[in-house]
Amino acid sequence: MSETLFPQSSTLGQPVPRYEGRAKVTGEARYASDVRLARTAHAYLHMSAIARGTIEAFDLAAARAVPGVIDILTHETIGDQIRQTPAIYQGGYISDSRRPLGSAEIANWGQPIAVVVAETFEAAREAAHRIDVTYKLHPSLAAGMNSPSATTQTLEPMTIGVGDFDAAYAAAPVKVEAHYSTPAQHQNPMEQFATQCVWESDRLTVHEPSQYVNNVKFGLAEQLGIGAERIRVISTYVGGAFGAKGFLTQRTALVAIAARRIGRPVKLVATREQGFTVSGYRAETRHHVQLGADSEGRLSALRHEGWELTSRGDAVAMGAVSMTARLYACPNISARVNTVATDRSTPGFMRAPGEMPYAFALETALDELAHTLDMDPIELRRVNDTRTEPVGGLPYTSRSLMRCFDEAAAAFDWKRRTSQPGSMRDGDWLVGWGCATAFYPTYAGNSAARVRLSANGRVHVSSAGHELGQGMYTMMAQVAAEELGVPVERVTVSLGDTDLPPAIVAGGSSSTASVAPAIMAACDAIRRRLGVDGASPAEIMPAMEASGIGVIEEFAETRPHGVPPDSMKGLYRGKTFPVGGVHLPDRVQFALGAQFVEVRIHALTHEIRVPRAVGAFAAGRIINPRTVHGQFVGGMIWGISSALHEHTEIDDRNASYINANLADYLLPVNADIIDVKAIMVPEEDRLVNRAGVKGVGEIGVVGVAAAISNAVFHATGRRLRDLPIRLEHVM
Repeated sequence: MSETLFPQSSTLGQPVPRYEGRAKVTGEARYASDVRLARTAHAYLHMSAIARGTIEAFDLAAARAVPGVIDILTHETIGDQIRQTPAIYQGGYISDSRRPLGSAEIANWGQPIAVVVAETFEAAREAAHRIDVTYKLHPSLAAGMNSPSATTQTLEPMTIGVGDFDAAYAAAPVKVEAHYSTPAQHQNPMEQFATQCVWESDRLTVHEPSQYVNNVKFGLAEQLGIGAERIRVISTYVGGAFGAKGFLTQRTALVAIAARRIGRPVKLVATREQGFTVSGYRAETRHHVQLGADSEGRLSALRHEGWELTSRGDAVAMGAVSMTARLYACPNISARVNTVATDRSTPGFMRAPGEMPYAFALETALDELAHTLDMDPIELRRVNDTRTEPVGGLPYTSRSLMRCFDEAAAAFDWKRRTSQPGSMRDGDWLVGWGCATAFYPTYAGNSAARVRLSANGRVHVSSAGHELGQGMYTMMAQVAAEELGVPVERVTVSLGDTDLPPAIVAGGSSSTASVAPAIMAACDAIRRRLGVDGASPAEIMPAMEASGIGVIEEFAETRPHGVPPDSMKGLYRGKTFPVGGVHLPDRVQFALGAQFVEVRIHALTHEIRVPRAVGAFAAGRIINPRTVHGQFVGGMIWGISSALHEHTEIDDRNASYINANLADYLLPVNADIIDVKAIMVPEEDRLVNRAGVKGVGEIGVVGVAAAISNAVFHATGRRLRDLPIRLEHVM
């Protein structure tokens, strides 16, 4: 199996089994809510039932009468115990700027407005449901982007221009212009949003699933008004996150306050419905794309304007026009991003947060251009391939886009495709084939690691990175083993704890690209201590034995290209974020890929199926192809889900989520996913970082929705520009 999936290559590491695999399948792995603390009390949130207004009064009598109730927190009972701090978008730590239980004001449906603490979860839940709230409604409500009271703002930092788009577009012999849209979507990780807090004297320990434990530590310290040295955050395993657990949310301070008030540990596990507003989500987007080209398909003009839903309190936008504008050769480009403020909770990061919706718009528009030109969509991308990005003329560190298309096309057997829409059929099934580009910027950030080598050949490596299921434990063990010349089985790993050397957020596909170089640097320091600097890994243990030293431990910090030296201070304050991609002064760093799908639509029932998907990805060096293969395939499956299934439905009357559960929020099941193949295209790129790693966590989802949309057009001749694409849309 491994020889088939992972052929030998100089850029592929060994597909060693997961470091934590046995612990997970046997139940030994302990997630945040699994940690058992003595005398734990249970918390339950009461959420607002309106979208905009004011709390006039609480009636807590029935709630307090429930046996086992210990305390009830509201804005009236906690006062100013939680301080106002800015959101990350304004340079702070938290996901949105609203102060938890900060006032009687209601900003959105599903806002936490009370916390019940009781001896049992059941008692806390019952009491929370017995809280009676009197509201004063605000007369104006903006539930969605088309609401009359929604307000639009153009984000100047996300405005791009080069050449003269208007003149070039007017003169172009071939034009395409269309509007596209994507819906709100929620991550719905298997592990729900949990927090446990326990105070020991004046020190606080927090157990919480997190993609950035140091962000939680320092942000919580600001909210509570205490020194960060008094807080420890532990998150050894995370059962799915996808951006939803990237930064401090408003629940953590509430649990910490509750635990301090009652003098006991307090545990909160938000319900599935509460999870839809406790954290961020993928916001609705709208797009206007205009393409101008000559008769051979060469782009002469490109405009991409996006609109993204946000909350009234925080102007949040992912703004991926900075990438779509630089993807293909074109001399005249105009791009910008707008926010549309509504009475909804603040959106946030969701796997490939901007790249997924913006790629859907651009890559569908390119397919429309290819059809207009009667040109193979692969060849359209080939004639517009470029080694330098068109906005600033900067070089790509490496660009293997067309190699990805060629390898994926060969595996997909694209040459059998007939160009005319509706021309491929299998009995009652209309067959369509579509393709699209996958892309994701290559990011990295400041990180630190500690490596200890013992004379008995044991190695311990530690860093406050995060295991979200992507294989961080395995990667850290494997890098240390390769650098020091020991079997990977003799390496132990510690991560997910603020007591460890600090690491970057596990987001932006940047974890391996950030932490692996830090581990390598610590191993270099061990070599220097042994006097064998530059030696091969095989020479290290003999040198260790000859030295007579029992243990060598070294610590290292690394700073990626383009990051100023004084940024290292941010690493120790929970404010190190990924950099790179299109935000470097001298180059552009992208991972690239190609997505191919086959769509089948039943001529009578209009059922939509995706029996085949092939993706090929060039993402630099692959440290562990086994874990990376899972990332690629998982991303492609999510892309299918985004295209055909997922849509958070909004009730315009109160801006509530109608399907805030896993019964009504549609997700693919095994029967929906038949044959998904991911190809790792070998690529050497040592410019991006010492490890040569570009990152793989998010690129797999990018482009799949466009490929499916393009395949639906090829099957039916009907161009569908709004996601999700469902049965009723192809009837």
